[in-house]
Amino acid sequence: MEAGTVDWSSFGTRADGAAAPEAEGLRERKKRLLRQQLSDTATEMFLAEGFDAVRVSAIAAACGVSEKTVFNYFPTKESLILDRFETLPEEVAAALSTPGTPLVEAVLGVLNRELRALTGWMAAQPDYGEAVRQIARFGALLGSTPSLRAHQREAADRLTAEAARVLSALAGPAGHAVEAQVAAHALVGLWPAQYAALRRHLMSARSGEELFGLVSAEVRRAARVVDQGLGSWMPVTRPGAHGPSLSP
Repeated sequence: MEAGTVDWSSFGTRADGAAAPEAEGLRERKKRLLRQQLSDTATEMFLAEGFDAVRVSAIAAACGVSEKTVFNYFPTKESLILDRFETLPEEVAAALSTPGTPLVEAVLGVLNRELRALTGWMAAQPDYGEAVRQIARFGALLGSTPSLRAHQREAADRLTAEAARVLSALAGPAGHAVEAQVAAHALVGLWPAQYAALRRHLMSARSGEELFGLVSAEVRRAARVVDQGLGSWMPVTRPGAHGPSLSP
């Protein structure tokens, strides 16, 4: 990848470290690199020309593959740029199910890794100002494209449903379906809180580390509100949990 080009796939790094390059076979490595090439190429084309103006066939041609190959890797055009949401429900479910970890802290761990991947990439760039501009362009593309906004809403619904399923199971035989649904909405609401904080501080922060600190502090303040609301609910005090730890 050329210097200064955003490695968009790095923002969706999975916490479990699956498919670490050193453990890959040649076939797996080729598939991973092609998937990254497709997503990176698509994102750069969308940023340059607009999401609706770029056809999937043009992305395939730019990468030297067939349109069918693109859809073998990405089920929809929207997932070419938002494929992070495909694995997020699984990651959040695993985090919420971790024994001994309070629910809010489990979600904050996932959010923290996402934010660290983004701000770490920015800090590593030779021109921090250009990195900021590229992230701003990416956010503007998402906000100005109806189909991408709809895809995000659908992804949030899937994430909420999966979180509610896990929380209901944690609550035990009684299920507590209504409480689980409300709790899931509250926890998933920390994602838009993080995105909003990132928009607020993106242009003013002087470094990736400063941006990380400003955004994570806001998210933790929002998380305290959620934690207080969940404080009397049974899964918060499930066996093995030691209570919240929401210090900065």
